[in-house]
Amino acid sequence: MVYEYKLTARPYSDEEAKTLLKNVISPETTDWHYNTHHKGYVTALNNIEKALETADRAGANGNYSQIGELKRRYTWNHAGALLHDAYWQVMGGDGDASKGAEVKAAIEKEFGSFDNWKADFKACCVSAKLSGWGLLVYDALWSKRLLNVLVDEHHYGAIWGGVPLIACDVFEHAYYHKDGPGRAKYIDNFIGSLHWGRVNERYKKFAK
Repeated sequence: MVYEYKLTARPYSDEEAKTLLKNVISPETTDWHYNTHHKGYVTALNNIEKALETADRAGANGNYSQIGELKRRYTWNHAGALLHDAYWQVMGGDGDASKGAEVKAAIEKEFGSFDNWKADFKACCVSAKLSGWGLLVYDALWSKRLLNVLVDEHHYGAIWGGVPLIACDVFEHAYYHKDGPGRAKYIDNFIGSLHWGRVNERYKKFAK
């Protein structure tokens, strides 16, 4: 039986996104990024699910095979869809971390201060390749700590069991229409528009 993935709805409408996210990304990008890029990962993932039903497993090898490429693209599209779910969920706020008291306290405990966390998170986002992510994750399978993680593309550098609490997309398509090559400005605006209430809900759901 083929599993069917669904595009996760954002916590605001497409029209609301144009206003809520205007400090972070352009109104056009709120549409293109969600309804084309993000939706595209979900569509591709479902197409791969169908193709895997009849893929030639006997032809698998370490150079090229149909099954090998399908499995590789499965990982890419699965991670892309999942990270975008977190990206949209945590944006649209006023950046006031006091509205996420529990996760803020956990961040301060791990990083020494909120400003220390913010500096480290921004450095992760800036340091990712031209296609990548900066993430605050909960290390669920090992240290039980909050960690800032740099991920190139959607998966290189990801931590097994690292549950994304905050996901900042630094692929160039995320910010070029508004800020051009100004990645650092985009990251500052992203942090300043975090919805800490929803970040806190993710923390309570996945890390407590």
